[in-house]
Amino acid sequence: MDFEEAHGLWIGSHSAERSGERRGRLLRGHNFAEKLFVQNVWWPLFGSLAHLHPEYEVYDWNRKSQFLDFAFLPESGPQIGIECDGFQTHIKDMDREKFSYALNRDNFLTGMGWRMLHFSFDDIQQRPEVCRILLQLALAPYLTRTASTADLLSAEKEVLRLAWRLGRPVRPKDVVNHFKVNFRTAQKLLISLSEKGLLKPVCSSERVRYYEVKSLQPGQLW
Repeated sequence: MDFEEAHGLWIGSHSAERSGERRGRLLRGHNFAEKLFVQNVWWPLFGSLAHLHPEYEVYDWNRKSQFLDFAFLPESGPQIGIECDGFQTHIKDMDREKFSYALNRDNFLTGMGWRMLHFSFDDIQQRPEVCRILLQLALAPYLTRTASTADLLSAEKEVLRLAWRLGRPVRPKDVVNHFKVNFRTAQKLLISLSEKGLLKPVCSSERVRYYEVKSLQPGQLW
């Protein structure tokens, strides 16, 4: 299935499930920038729109209804809100009160367990590869499916998150220093993640020196 067909079915499905203002907001709010995010960023990275909700309704601390551009709500994992911010509409035309409210809303949602991600329209349109890298970096430690996170030990999850945060190949020494464990334990954790297909061993002089985080493939999150 190509993107246009998948996108049409996705919007149609969400529209059919909604009524009133929630349906109206979807039809009015999911415009060029939002579709471009799905087309340029999400779809090339994951090849699926499962668990991604357009124009998702949330409430602020006053129970005032607001809509996120997207919410990613997998069956297990964090609640992730995604906003596509245009300079003109989100910054230049925003007064001090609206600016303060936008910050407070994100802080409130963070306190309620959401993780908020913001992407500029300019990057979505002109530098989508940057958005894909950042989105993958934000999601991968929590949602990698090659070996289900339910099958990972707590320590393995933390090592995987460390590997993503480092932004370079991870060494046993990194694990030793960060978690204050011995070398044998660090090596055992890295080997286990490698055997589960989440890390790739890098050899030097026939010895494994580093482990690289494997890039996600389309559909690998579900």
